[in-house]
Amino acid sequence: MKILVVGGGGREHAIIMKLAESPKVTELYCTPGNGGISRYAKCFDVKATDIVGVVALAKQLQPDLVVVAPDDPLVLGMVDALQAEGFKTFGPKANAAIIEGSKIFSKELMKKYHIPTGAYEVFTDSASAIDYIKQQNSYPTVIKADGLALGKGVILAKNEQEAIEAVTEMIDNKKFGESSARIVIEEFLTGPEVSVLSFTDGKTIIPMISSMDHKRALDNDEGLNTGGMGTIAPNPYYTEEIAQECMTKIFKPTIQAMEQEGRTFTGCLYFGLMLTEQGAKVIEYNCRFGDPETQVVLPLLDTDLVDIMLAIYNGTLAELPVTWKNQNSACVVMASGGYPVKYENNKLISGLDEKGQVKNAFVYHAGTKFEENQFLTAGGRVLGVTAVADTLEKALTQAYQTVKEINFEKMHYRHDIGQRALRAKQG
Repeated sequence: MKILVVGGGGREHAIIMKLAESPKVTELYCTPGNGGISRYAKCFDVKATDIVGVVALAKQLQPDLVVVAPDDPLVLGMVDALQAEGFKTFGPKANAAIIEGSKIFSKELMKKYHIPTGAYEVFTDSASAIDYIKQQNSYPTVIKADGLALGKGVILAKNEQEAIEAVTEMIDNKKFGESSARIVIEEFLTGPEVSVLSFTDGKTIIPMISSMDHKRALDNDEGLNTGGMGTIAPNPYYTEEIAQECMTKIFKPTIQAMEQEGRTFTGCLYFGLMLTEQGAKVIEYNCRFGDPETQVVLPLLDTDLVDIMLAIYNGTLAELPVTWKNQNSACVVMASGGYPVKYENNKLISGLDEKGQVKNAFVYHAGTKFEENQFLTAGGRVLGVTAVADTLEKALTQAYQTVKEINFEKMHYRHDIGQRALRAKQG
């Protein structure tokens, strides 16, 4: 099989390295890809959001499957365009990808179908939003842009001043363009956070192994929010009992709700959950594999990923047993100095072999390029170093040992990935 993957980050590298394990795969393509991906797949210079360009590339390459990985092209309708030309695809159509493309859509879906989530209100003008904030007088409060905003459209306001600033920035100053013309103000939920990715063909849903993301840039959950500085799997807070509760109250009802709405969801549906004292609640849905959660979840997958993707396309997921390794994995993200604000590119990366890898770990490239036989930095998050072992302690030790073998100027990473999970296991 020939497979084309759309995207160019760490998540796409993890997907490609997993697909490369399949005996069915003869040729891997990626657009736009990155330095690390170019060691596993032939890369092309078409942007992930260029629907016309990607369809033209698919016509040229004639792949047996196209995997659309990032949120933007899914929300824009890339799967619809590819299927219209007869290509097999992995990923939801635009009318289902709206579950991530519009926060308001997803909150209203949950309300209509009684799927547990935080209380919320929707606003299109700043005056009434500010009035509501003052009336509620409850902090912290969560303010979200309705549309996609590169993962930066959620503000956690600690007081009235921060909340008013966030509302004004989003609605009046159009901080995220049309994405923040409408906003959601919602209840702040507390408890351990869990990410659960799931495979679904619209009828059957198979949750993957749970994970725990670390969003803050610095140790002890300090510093600015980032796209994710590391992850571990499985998440120790997510017990068998909670998994059952989520299947009954959240996972199946969501898939059924989308079906009822005439928006059958196929592909990978991501559930961002908060385990509150009242039970698990949905913080957000994503219409694709999470980044960097994919980098810890896919290494634990035993079943051939190609078989899963084809079963989803064919609507036969119920007939496929999906199995997992009974192990733990940990990913530490190595970032450019200054990330998530200002950083420099083109720093030489040392310590990687010709495939961009290090022995005894998976090195997923998020922001790299490959020039003149060397890897250079080309992004804020540069590498995700993942190790798999029988215990979380061993996986973390191995991941950090590997990080120490890699070097580039001004790099930074968190030193405490997985520590909260270890405490939870001990407690």
